[in-house]
Amino acid sequence: MSFFDWDERFSVGVTEIDDQHKRLVALLNELYEAMYSGQGREALGHVLAGLVGYAGTHFAAEERLMRLHRYPEAAGHKDKHDKMAAHVTELRERFDAGAIASPVQISNFLKGWLSRHIMETDRRFGAFLNEKGVR
Repeated sequence: MSFFDWDERFSVGVTEIDDQHKRLVALLNELYEAMYSGQGREALGHVLAGLVGYAGTHFAAEERLMRLHRYPEAAGHKDKHDKMAAHVTELRERFDAGAIASPVQISNFLKGWLSRHIMETDRRFGAFLNEKGVR
């Protein structure tokens, strides 16, 4: 049972980006599985740490491709990355300080953000890269 089922509608058509998105989805599913087994609070710190680190790696990879291929919407896309990275970092800090008790709210937020970002922002970027021959 998974929380976020990856399917081809989430594919942006660029293997590197799709593989990274799949890793982010796996982190969300890890949190869900822990919640389902009654270990959500314990898993939340690990998952948030993983998201902070991996999101930074993923965002940097996308932004490298944006610079390399002169993506015209790079500034706006990067701004969305920066806001999300700051938000996830804030969630992690709040969790570490004991101010967040419910992994359900965080997992729902992360799933919504990731799916919207992929469908609305990254798919446009993927189409641009595909036009440049990047797969």
